[in-house]
Parts: sequence; C-alpha cells; structure tokens
Amino acid sequence: MASKLLANAIGRKLSKPSAAAALLSCPFTTATAAVEPLDEDSGGISMKGVKISGRPLYLDMQATSPVDPRVLDAMLPYYLSRYGNPHSRTHLYGWESEQQEGFDITYLPVKPDGLVDLEKLRASIRPDTGLKMNISLMSMSGHKIYGPKGIGALYMRRRPRIRVEPQMNGGGQERGIRSGTVPTPLVVGFGAACELAMKEMDYDEKRIRMLQERLLNGIRKKLEGVVVNGSEESRYAGNLNLSFAFVEGESLLMGLKEVAVSSGSACTSASLEPSYVLRALGVEEDMAHTSIRYGIGRFTTEEEIDRAVELTVNQVEKLREMSPLYEMYKDGIDIKSIQWSQH
Repeated sequence: MASKLLANAIGRKLSKPSAAAALLSCPFTTATAAVEPLDEDSGGISMKGVKISGRPLYLDMQATSPVDPRVLDAMLPYYLSRYGNPHSRTHLYGWESEQQEGFDITYLPVKPDGLVDLEKLRASIRPDTGLKMNISLMSMSGHKIYGPKGIGALYMRRRPRIRVEPQMNGGGQERGIRSGTVPTPLVVGFGAACELAMKEMDYDEKRIRMLQERLLNGIRKKLEGVVVNGSEESRYAGNLNLSFAFVEGESLLMGLKEVAVSSGSACTSASLEPSYVLRALGVEEDMAHTSIRYGIGRFTTEEEIDRAVELTVNQVEKLREMSPLYEMYKDGIDIKSIQWSQH
C-alpha cells in the first residue's frame, strides 16, 4: 500500500543525519537558522509611496506557515531521485461514487471565551449520536504545521463506517475518496512535519506562549481599550486576536505595512464582513470590525515581536487621533448613549 510505503520512506529519511538536520538539531538553532535578519540595504519594496526595507514581519501563521528546513531536506530526494508513481500498478479508472448519506447535525453555541458548554453538549447527546471514538472526521493541512502546501490528510472513523462523496473521480487512489497520483515528495514532507510537531510540540508551545505574552503585555502597557477575543488561558499560544476600540481594523491593517497580520479568519480575509468566528463568540459588530489577528510561530523572534508592538502602538495612536469618537470618549461621553440620526 502506497501510504505504508511512504511512511516507511519517511522513517528512513528522518533517521539519517544530513546537513540540514545537523544544523537544526536543537530548537533554538532552528529559529536562528531559518530567520535571517532583514537587510536594510536590500532595496525593499514600496507600497503607496512608502518604502519598506526588506520583507514584512510575518505574523500570520494561521493563514500559512513557512516550510521547516528539515521538512524540505526530507522532501528533496523524492523530487530528484525517488520520483516514481506509487500507484503505477493500480490504475482503477471508473471508480463509482458512493451514495451520499444524510446526517442529523446538532449545532452547539460557544461561550464568549470560545469554549463549548459541556452541560449543553451532554444534554444534546442522543442514543444515535456518533461519539464512540471521539473523532468522526478530521482534516489536516500540511502548510499549517511548517510542511509543504498542496498536501493534507483526512481521518475517517472506521466503525461505524462513515461514507463520504469523492470530490473527483478517476484512478481510485486513496480508496476512491480522492483520485489522482499521490504527490510523493509532498506526502514525505507532510510526514516529516508531523514527526517534528510530535517531537517539538511541548517546546514550541512554551516558547510561542512566551512570545504571545510579550506581544500582549507590550501592547497593553502602552494602549488602553485593547480587548482579547476569546479565552486568555484556554487558547492556542500562537493565536492572539485583539480588538482596538475606536480603530477600524482594515485601516489598521493598511497602516501596518511592515507587519503581515490579518483582520479575520484566513479563508474570508478578502471579505469586508467581520469575522464570523468573533460574531459566534458574541463580540459586538463594531468591535469585531476592529480586530487584528497575530499569528506567532516556530521561527518568530523576540525582536520581531518587539517591532510589531512598536508599529501597532504607533499606528493605533495615529488612527485614534483622527477619530471623533475617541475624542468624545476622552471627554467622558458615553458613546453607546448617543442616538445617531439616519439621512
């Protein structure tokens, strides 16, 4: 089976020392080797007449993450020498689609901190609720965990079996669920990224949480009206979603030209609507519009965090100086008590 073949190949590749693996043997070395300092004289880029030196600081890890050099090292042999088609002996064209099954889905609301009320969950479980193995379906994406783009995985509960409708038909690979030649180098890279995640998860979590606290405390120390969206304790360390009162999120994004951040969920960041995630948390629409999402990752440095704090504070202060609502707030006027007339 191709998946077993690739899993064995991943194990053999990762067990052999290489130049990249030796260089990145400890987590601190990884961060140092992967992030090169910005060259102030590299020419940079210009946006709307503003010159930016080098690349922007990347704090949008929820959208995508860089490939870990060790992952790339594991992939290269499968591009250069071991590039055979793992399905060359199993061309099963004409795979028939399975009949789609219907499910009765119960939607549970979340609390303001983003957590599900366990009592409501317990009350909603019925005798036919499929929770025997805790996970029925789970999708994973390689580029979210420092692996390559274009590869992912779908976990499906085995018993009772879940039937899914394939998105495409053809050779019948992946048990007919996702036909098409398996991209061996990407599979190897995804496997390497998963193995590294298992080995370094605890270290990454502690280090990234320290950077998150450094970012939050740095901003709070210099700005008022900063709200953390979601729970401050029970949250993924690499995600920090903040709302800045009296500041429009898109304007703040445009001003933060040297920092790559987002104003909503990555898949809907092109929309002008506020993040549906924040609306589900009960965040008021005006505050949801002021939100910025900082994504911190394995290769983020303390210097980048400090620079992000400086740029964020400067831009928020600049925008608030132009806000009449902020002036009214400073004068002691309750903004919510104002009756706005429509013309």
